Amino acid sequence: MDVVTLHNMPKDTGWIEVITGCMFSGKTEELIRRLRRAQIAKQEVVIFKPHIDNRYSSSHIVSHNEQSLSSARVDNPKYILSLAKNAQVIGIDEAQFFSPELVGVCEQLAASGKRVIVAGLDQDYRGRPFEPMPHLLAVAEYITKTLAICMKCGNPADRTQRITKQQELVVVGAQEVYEARCRKCFEPPVE
Repeated sequence: MDVVTLHNMPKDTGWIEVITGCMFSGKTEELIRRLRRAQIAKQEVVIFKPHIDNRYSSSHIVSHNEQSLSSARVDNPKYILSLAKNAQVIGIDEAQFFSPELVGVCEQLAASGKRVIVAGLDQDYRGRPFEPMPHLLAVAEYITKTLAICMKCGNPADRTQRITKQQELVVVGAQEVYEARCRKCFEPPVE
């Protein structure tokens, strides 16, 4: 696995970094860590989250351990293009809640020389690929997959178990709706 360091960062070009994994695996925490480092380096940083995500704050991305950074909420990923025009680094959280247009937006931003860091779930509550993440993973230069701890057995977890009876694909929630589970303990819903 290639780790992005100051020694192997691309020069004179843009790129896409994807941070993915299940719920409670530290995706937003890692996104915040990278964005804070860019801010320390005095780079112009802008951060976006989907309008639907209002769990902890409407004006910040917030990790489950309560780290946060100011962000803008957007409905349509195309708005990111104009709002990020002057930025060097763009952070996007909860990418799975955006339309597939997000992939083209990230490609455009990277093609214009920007560093784009995207975090989101790679699988939905059924254990299936969660669009647009598979496409972002395919076009990204750097990929980090985070693991949580299985809430049943303590093994490394890479699945998100919905613990409510809701059937919709998108249900925004935290510990009251989801648990991290390993492959063995994951129970896909009966359809």
